[in-house]
Amino acid sequence: MSATPPAYGLWPLVIINSAIFIFFAFSFIKPKTRLDWRSLGAFSAFIVALFVEMYGFPLTIYFLSGWLQSRFPQTDILAHGSGHLWHTLFGFEGDPHTNPIHLLSNVLIFAGFYLTYRAWVVLHAAQQEGKLATTGPYGLVRHPQYDGFILVMLGFLLMWPTLLTLAMFPVLVVVYIRLASQEEKLVRREFGSAYDKYAETVPAFLPRLKKKAIEHP
Repeated sequence: MSATPPAYGLWPLVIINSAIFIFFAFSFIKPKTRLDWRSLGAFSAFIVALFVEMYGFPLTIYFLSGWLQSRFPQTDILAHGSGHLWHTLFGFEGDPHTNPIHLLSNVLIFAGFYLTYRAWVVLHAAQQEGKLATTGPYGLVRHPQYDGFILVMLGFLLMWPTLLTLAMFPVLVVVYIRLASQEEKLVRREFGSAYDKYAETVPAFLPRLKKKAIEHP
């Protein structure tokens, strides 16, 4: 007789997966300043909370167990696949890893990490030359690295939504907006009017559909 493997309580997986994604983030942004470390710390808190529920203790599933059991009586709510709540709620069939929402989450996570990496490459090159970063992702938005983190978190919310991470997400977005504001003050001190002109033409987080032309005196 073969025993069914446990769906949760897999704390080594919590540690391993958290470490992998935090290391990815660390390697992409290579934090140096206090703001860099605060940004990484906020992202790391989200990642740990996510994997604790994904592999450790399914707090959201337990909290919603009564409603889920009454709404989906044929579903084993403690099976690991049931943690993919969108898969259950929308009634997708088959492997939860292949439903459209999960595939979209993979795209967002990859895009977020890639955007963060590309932003770091441009920023690092500009810092080496003592210039303002205005090309690549910085030609579309002023804070692509924070956009990258937000995309990754949004992707994970689609992959494995939990009450804690849903509550953390808007808080962390506000944290990143405040960090971006502090960062702009430091950059403005260094580059002065050059940064003011850049900020007039490039939005902070959401790229414009049509690029604004630079006004010349």
